[in-house]
Amino acid sequence: MTLTEKLLARASGKTKVEPGEGVWVKADVLMTHDVCGPGTIGVFKREFGAEAKVWDPSRIVIIPDHYIFTSDAKANRNVDILREFVKEQGIVYFYDVIDDPDGSWRFDPSKGNLTRQYGARYAGVCHTALAEKGHTRPGEVLFGTDSHTCMAGAFNEFATGIGNTDAGFVMGAGKLLLRVPETMHFRLEGRLQPGVMAKDIILHIIGEIGFDGATYRAMQYGGSGVAGLSMDDRMTIANMAIEAGGKNAIFPFDGRTAEYVEARTRLNGTPQKYEPVEPDADQKFCYELTVELDKLEPLVACPPNPGNRKKAKELSEVKLDRAYIGSCTGGKASDFVEFARIVRGRQVKIDTFGVPATPDVVRLLRSTYWGGKSIWDILAEAGVRMTENAGCAACLGGPSDTFGRVNAPLKCISATNRNFPGRMGHKQAQIFLASPATVAASALAGRIADPREFL
Repeated sequence: MTLTEKLLARASGKTKVEPGEGVWVKADVLMTHDVCGPGTIGVFKREFGAEAKVWDPSRIVIIPDHYIFTSDAKANRNVDILREFVKEQGIVYFYDVIDDPDGSWRFDPSKGNLTRQYGARYAGVCHTALAEKGHTRPGEVLFGTDSHTCMAGAFNEFATGIGNTDAGFVMGAGKLLLRVPETMHFRLEGRLQPGVMAKDIILHIIGEIGFDGATYRAMQYGGSGVAGLSMDDRMTIANMAIEAGGKNAIFPFDGRTAEYVEARTRLNGTPQKYEPVEPDADQKFCYELTVELDKLEPLVACPPNPGNRKKAKELSEVKLDRAYIGSCTGGKASDFVEFARIVRGRQVKIDTFGVPATPDVVRLLRSTYWGGKSIWDILAEAGVRMTENAGCAACLGGPSDTFGRVNAPLKCISATNRNFPGRMGHKQAQIFLASPATVAASALAGRIADPREFL
């Protein structure tokens, strides 16, 4: 069996499963956030009863992160709905925006978008926060009410996004009926060259198979090249499985996985026991592709979809209005480090917005120094508008006062994950997806640029 099949067999109490087979899968973790949480709660109460209790309050993780730093009253209200439900159900893991369990969340626009407006437990973007807080454990099943839940597949677990109706059922029953997906295999060989990042790997793959080429399939990664990828790299690649239509992505378990998970679970007091799955020798795949990492070049996904791949050096005549770095895909600490490596000692030529994925990323950027200056200061001095309010921000548009939202028909190069029309705001805006290094180079040039020009 493939890694996904072995995980689903274990979670359904079977010795073996086949692609296409329907199985009842037990959940280890259910995650929801401020956009889908209220709807999920509504489904749960409608179907299980107004006084019903969730199946396990220690296995539900609630992370407000999407429409947070906005004065939109309905967006603020959604966080309050989550807080009330958490108190009612005794849910253990709730990463609230505020510290007062009896309080009410209101964004204060008078303080501006750059200054911190969150409490001690706020965790930022759910997918990055799940990993940081120790909720992504090898061998487990993670369901989340967000399509990019597949990012946790970097940790050798089955992780997939589900809708509010399915999530409401899992909330009450702790299981879900799934069809076992076929598995595609991507063999990574070699090492990335300077200026090329993990984002380029997944843009290459999506460009090869199309933005619907993995529809309801598992995307399994292997090969000697995996060992050279950090956990942040693996998360970036797994995150965008959904941009190819994938059901999930999954990486093999190794020492890097163990080191990350064990450190994060100890730090946060989350469950430390886990049981990874190992690949069988006789795995059967529906598709195989070998990616020679040392031959990859910086890539860009042009509008209107993530599969519209071109080399950055072929797009040098495309002038830009804006650059953006952030989100679960491009807002990790390592993403900002590579961005800073390019812009250090230089000045951006276009409006450039930086949104760290989590408060931990903010702290790291402020406390890590290069040559007497913090990475945060290096970015700010280069002209990047950095906000302390970690979150999803403009990655998915949001209310019009969202930091970095594209409110006009601009051309924006972004380290985010999706570029369908209207994704970051205005329907006529053109969004070009690229690695943090390529976004940085393009911000300096005012046009799409290959980061190797600045190395």
